[in-house]
Amino acid sequence: MPKYPILVASYTNDIVTLEFDSDKATLIPTSALAVGHHPSWIDGHPTDKSLIFTGLEQSDGKLVALRYDASGKGAVVAVVPSIGADPCSVLVDKDQVISANYSSGNISVTPISITSSESPFLSDSSYSIQFSGVGPDKSRQEASHPHQVILHPKYNELLVPDLGADIVRRYKKDANGRWQFQGHIGFESGGGPRHVAFYGDDLFTILELSSKIVRHHLPPAPTPPKLLASKPTMSNPLPTPNDMLAAEILIPPTNSSFPTPYLYASNRNDPSPEGDIIAIYAIEQPGSLDLITEVRTGLKHVRGVVIGGPDDRYVVVGGGRGGGVKVFERVEGGKDLKVVAEYSSVEAPTNFWWLPPV
Repeated sequence: MPKYPILVASYTNDIVTLEFDSDKATLIPTSALAVGHHPSWIDGHPTDKSLIFTGLEQSDGKLVALRYDASGKGAVVAVVPSIGADPCSVLVDKDQVISANYSSGNISVTPISITSSESPFLSDSSYSIQFSGVGPDKSRQEASHPHQVILHPKYNELLVPDLGADIVRRYKKDANGRWQFQGHIGFESGGGPRHVAFYGDDLFTILELSSKIVRHHLPPAPTPPKLLASKPTMSNPLPTPNDMLAAEILIPPTNSSFPTPYLYASNRNDPSPEGDIIAIYAIEQPGSLDLITEVRTGLKHVRGVVIGGPDDRYVVVGGGRGGGVKVFERVEGGKDLKVVAEYSSVEAPTNFWWLPPV
């Protein structure tokens, strides 16, 4: 079997490359690249697999373009402003980079070109879209806080969960190629929508502050969505108030090895000595959202969870406040996870990117 370089974003100054060998069940560091303050999110170009982008979570946010070779060794090739503060999510399309600037409450759109073999050209014709909104949680919802930028796989819509305003905003491109507001999806007051995922014509949203998953039927804009289900992100939620926060939500595409769809959701700050939970839900039936398995990770503050490898067989998970990085294998058709490799000496991992196998 090939080996898989995995890039590790973090709340440090570095992006670390780990090499995952499924035959030997090993996960070892091979290189590290200093890129700047808190490169917490990474995303790859859809056609140029060597080109990776990250955002630096700082008051004068930056977007950083990186070029990686086949072994997973990288170099910084360009840096531009994110036009906002603390870019916590970055989305790379074929001709643009979009960042969600958490603290300044806006998103930015930066055109890119990859025609040059030396480096990507990041245009100075960037623009930003400012948000406004508040929620009842005075410590976390005093203003709009966009937490993700993601494209709908069928509708050519850009969706932006706004944790501060309890909505997910919807955008479509106009005739000039600029993103224009098309409405929003509302959530319970104080829920704090963080990330979304898709299956069929349905939208799944994880609410960070109330630790819930919400399923909507989502027709193309401007048709409004229909609420189908809302469930806790764990079987036994702690009494409120507590310090637990929901984090990631993933629905990998089905394939011949995993023909049944499942949803994977991570929880943070569980007081259990066995670490945080990844909860697995059955979603195949219309409107369903049924918890079937909870996997104790042995990690603290599970924030980054990314699926990859052959047939999306593996799940890489990081403990932002302890435990390092682990690779789990999806077993029983995706209904459960088992640890196959781990490396504990990674500081504050927050997100991952699977490079092509070598």
